[in-house]
Amino acid sequence: MTTAPDGTQLAAYRWDVPPRPEGYRPAYLLHGLGEHAGRYEGLVRWLAARGWSLAAHDHRGHGRSSGKRGSLRTSDDLVVDAEHRLSEYARETGTPPLLVGHSLGGLVAARVALRGNVPLAGLVLSSPTFNMELSAGQRWLLDMLGGLAPDLRVGTGLKISKLSHDQAVIDAYANDPLVHDRISARLMRFITEAGAQSIAEASELRPRTLLMVAGADAIVPPAGSRSFADSAAPGKLALRWYHQAYHEVLNEAPALAAPVYADLETWLATLEPV
Repeated sequence: MTTAPDGTQLAAYRWDVPPRPEGYRPAYLLHGLGEHAGRYEGLVRWLAARGWSLAAHDHRGHGRSSGKRGSLRTSDDLVVDAEHRLSEYARETGTPPLLVGHSLGGLVAARVALRGNVPLAGLVLSSPTFNMELSAGQRWLLDMLGGLAPDLRVGTGLKISKLSHDQAVIDAYANDPLVHDRISARLMRFITEAGAQSIAEASELRPRTLLMVAGADAIVPPAGSRSFADSAAPGKLALRWYHQAYHEVLNEAPALAAPVYADLETWLATLEPV
């Protein structure tokens, strides 16, 4: 465990990987809504084989971290937590890390990059939540109770069957005791406002960025990623669109995941060595 700036206990991850004579380059992961960083063992092994060492934390209110499930103390909690952990990780490793964010973690990663408080070696965004389709109940919660009861939580309505074409991924998610389906009005407001702000500020993006989008995403509307890519400065962002892939492009069925990892490998090879 590690401690966030406000004292919240965050579950921290550092994966042991086989030693390499030339060492490893550091990467840091931010996971999605309702899940936890422990679901990314496959990505860890893939990165390790290519000279990257990965660290992560569970967002507050997620996984093994403390806090009410799906809730925040203030709207910037997730971003401040991420900046704090990334700064610590950079001090430990002596070099700016590559930042990888999926879904909600992709939105948080984009906010970290756009705020510019932490140097990054690069940015990888997987199905980031730049816009969010709210159910009638969620919209009521946000509009009517956002100011009165910002910690009141409802179900996310996540379509688990649309996470991946790989049934093993769906089954593991459904049976994972650390996964939850709660979201508070304050967290919903963060997502809606931070997504719109990120698109508006995309032209200010500084780190080189790979944006990987699931074209058949039924969880996060891919149009938000298209708007973000269209607004980014020329040469800063590489957009890769996977028309048949579901939301978790990094956890897709092998035939659909193969081009995702091929693009990731090609893009990582273009980053400046440290």
